[in-house]
Parts: sequence; structure tokens; C-alpha cells
Amino acid sequence: MKKLLKLLPFTITKREKYAIWIAGALIAVVILMQAIIFPLVEKRQQLNRQIEVQTQTLKEMLVLKADYEGTKKIADSERGRMAGRSSGFTLFSFLDTLAGQVGLKDRIAYMKPSKTTLENTPYALSVVETKLQNITMKQLTSYLYRIETSNNLVRVKGLSISKTGKQAGTVDAVLMAETFDTR
Repeated sequence: MKKLLKLLPFTITKREKYAIWIAGALIAVVILMQAIIFPLVEKRQQLNRQIEVQTQTLKEMLVLKADYEGTKKIADSERGRMAGRSSGFTLFSFLDTLAGQVGLKDRIAYMKPSKTTLENTPYALSVVETKLQNITMKQLTSYLYRIETSNNLVRVKGLSISKTGKQAGTVDAVLMAETFDTR
């Protein structure tokens, strides 16, 4: 450095030499900060953001896993209940038998069965529309209760009740019951 200073056409005071050294040190520090420290800090922040995102994703996956396991448990239970049905179970005969037990068999105006196959599954959806005429609300609730609480996985999908003028305290009801069957 002394040789470089001797080559200069002018003389530099001690104070100016210190200023040049300080300026050089500052430039070196700035270059060091720009080239090494700032990229390291930015990379660390980026990694921390990625960790936060991945942690959130993991939490969501754990929630989805718990939902899946709960749904799978229910599905397995339902499959077991379907397997426990009597052989030759049909929704039509089940509803007809229940109507006889409740004393509604002579009140059935019609029963319309239908079956829809479900794509990509081994199941079909059986639906029976039943119209009951001149029944009491007690008879209807007893019938609905027996349908819904049976172990045959039968659900009432829809119910329409209308008051009739034929007898006091009686109604007409149209109900849609459904269940899954194996094909």
C-alpha cells in the first residue's frame, strides 16, 4: 500500500489515509453483506416460510386423514349391517311386511319400486314410493319409526302428508324409502 501511495503525484496526509482505509473497509463490508450475508438471511427466511406452509399442509392432511378414517369406519359398519340382512332382502318386501305389522297393509294405495345402478360401485340404489291413504298420524309415525330404526339401512328420503276430508284425524301420505343393495 505504501508503494501505491508513493506513485501518487500528490501527498496524502495521515488523516486522509485513515479516511481511505475506513472507506475501503466500509466498501469491503458492504460487498461482504451483499454477496454473503443478505443471501443467507433471505434463504433462511424462504426456508422458514416453506416450513410454515408445509406445517399447515401437514395439519390439513391430518384433519383429512381423521375424516377419512371416520368415514371409512362408518362405511365398514354399514357394509357389515348390509351383510347382516336376511338373504333375499328386498326393500319392497321389507316395507310391505312393516306395513302389515303396523296395520297399514289395507291402507296402501300403491307401492312403486325402482332400482338405479351406481357406476363404479358394487351397489345399486333401491327406492320404493309408497302411498298410504286414510291413516292416523300415530300409524304413520309408528311406520316411519320402524323403517328408520331397522338394521336394514333403510332411510326415508321424502315424505308428503296431506289432510283428507274423508275421516277426521286421518291423512294421506306418500313416502320415498331407499336403501343400497348389492347388484
